[in-house]
Parts: sequence; C-alpha cells; structure tokens
Amino acid sequence: MPNLPVLVIGGGPAGLEAARGVADLGYKAVLVEKESVLGGRPILESYAALTPDMRNTEEAMNEMIGRISNNEAVDIRTGATVTAVEGEAPNFKVTLQNGSGAETLDVSSVIVSTGFQHFDPGRETQMYGYYEFDDVITLTDAEKMLKAGKFVRPSTGEAPKRVAFIQCVGSRDRQIGNKWCSKVCCGIASKQASEIRHFVPDAKLFIFYIDLRAYGFWEDELYWKAQEENKVNYIRGIVTEINKRGESVVVKGEDTTMGRPMEIPMDMVILSVGMEPSEGTKDMSKLFNLPLESHGYIATTGGALNTVETTVPGVFIAGAAGGPADLEDSVSMAGAAASRACAFIRKSEMAVA
Repeated sequence: MPNLPVLVIGGGPAGLEAARGVADLGYKAVLVEKESVLGGRPILESYAALTPDMRNTEEAMNEMIGRISNNEAVDIRTGATVTAVEGEAPNFKVTLQNGSGAETLDVSSVIVSTGFQHFDPGRETQMYGYYEFDDVITLTDAEKMLKAGKFVRPSTGEAPKRVAFIQCVGSRDRQIGNKWCSKVCCGIASKQASEIRHFVPDAKLFIFYIDLRAYGFWEDELYWKAQEENKVNYIRGIVTEINKRGESVVVKGEDTTMGRPMEIPMDMVILSVGMEPSEGTKDMSKLFNLPLESHGYIATTGGALNTVETTVPGVFIAGAAGGPADLEDSVSMAGAAASRACAFIRKSEMAVA
C-alpha cells in the first residue's frame, strides 16, 4: 500500500463514497470535514427522506458512514479545514486547522467534494416574503417539518388547507446571475407534496412551475405519482409576488397556460430554492488554484466525458462542487473521482520505478 494517502475534502455523500472507493481500491484516504459530524447537507439540513427512493435519510447516511468509520484505510478528521497547500501531486503538503491547532499532512492527490449551499430567498427582490411572513418557508424548512413528523402552519400550529410550492427560486434567473437549472427542485417538490398529502389528507396542494423538469426515473417515480396518487395540482405559471391578506399568503402572478393573471390565497407557501456553489467550494478553488466554470463551480477538463478531472494534475472533484448534482450524480462522480485519483497515484509510482 502506498505511503501517501488521497485527501478527500468534504464529508457529504460524495466525500463518503469517494473515501470508500479509494479504500476499496487498496489506497489510503484522509477524509476532512469542517463540521463536527459526517453526512453533509442531508444531515445538517435534517432531510427527512432522500429523493427519489424515499429512504430514511439518517439510515442511509449512517450506512454510508459505517462503510468507512471502521475502515483502517480511512482516516476521518471532523471539525477540521484545509487552510494551506504546498507542492504538487503526488507530493502535496496540506495544512489542516482544527480546534487543537494546525497540522501538516503529506498527500498524493486530492478529491474536492465540498458540495453546495441552498439559495437564500432573501437575496431575490424580497417579493416572496420569506423573511416577512411566517407561512412562507423553503424546501429545507419543509424537510425539517417532515422529519419531525408534523406538518403545520408555522403561524398557527394548525394543519394547512392550501399549500403551494413555487419552483425556480434562485434558479434559472438571469437577473440575479443564477442562469442554471438546479436539477433537483422539481423532483423534491413532488416528493414533499406527496409526503404532505399523508400528513394532511384533505389539503389542496399546488406546484407552480415554469416548466416541469423530472429527469429519468424521477418522472415516473415522483411526478406521476404526485399527480395521480396524491392529487397534487401542477399549474404552469410565473409567480411574481407573495403578499399577506388577513390570515392568508396570496400568490400573485400569471397562469401561462390560460394566459391570464392569477391571485390565489394559500395557508402556506414553500419556496423551491436552488443550488449555489458552497463557500467551501470557493475556498478550495482558490487554495488549489482551480479555475471556475462560467457559473461559479469548479471547472473540469473534459465536459460530459470527464466530469471529475480538473486542470491541476492530481486534483479531482466529486458531487455539487462541479455544478448542480443530485444524489445519484454525486455518488457516481465520487466513484469516478476515486478511480481517477488511484490511477493517478499508480501512474506516478510506475513513472518513478
């Protein structure tokens, strides 16, 4: 087994899978996570169930964590961040900072899996009233409620009778610079609407969308089930404003199918917030001199044919560090990144021999 490990930065699904992949291929890995726990966004944001297979999030993440936590080939460092790097692959020197001070590690290659952050709806022109109205929440807020097993209006604690999802909040919006589709929001809204149906069977559920994007099996597993089995109403429309009227939050905009204005009172509105590059992704791009692509994520070298290799030899990416990614994308990229990192080390060893 080689002496120098692969450094995996980020302990979310992509990082966990990358570390496991490196170990399975017979190499050592050091997994660094800035938070005190592993699991990434699904754990930190208290996701109830994963999309699209509806697996219990804690159960699934604990399964991924369990695969590496007792693996002698994986050195896990939580509560630590990478603050400096010197040299080049396969002889990087990286500095880790944790609560007890700084430490320097020698590593052979690097996999950046620093994930994404959710769009802050307060950054948009405030027209959705997220910080003004208690009954306007985000997908992540709703996920916490679903995990807690109780879906109620924040303002009253009562079961809502009318719930609306607003799609593309912080996605596909050129005015704020987020010109990309975040890929997962339509599927997650459909998943949550179906879950809400079980908590409040009599509620009217609406999803307002520009155009519905449910990729691959998500179409059948989430979209059609939401419509046909859980009676979720999909309305093609553009929401421009949410106001408060009495006890209701009023969705205003245009029904683009009918070509007429709409104004619909709701008990709750859920904003389907999109993805943005995380602060960790931005930090690591600067530290390792990794160029960003035009949307602000770390650029790769091969487009669709090479989604994990960067312009810096020996540095690879996995998951949403490289752009909007669902769980399947992230885990698949992690496997590819682990394979490429180990292949890089192997070639380096052969070149020296």
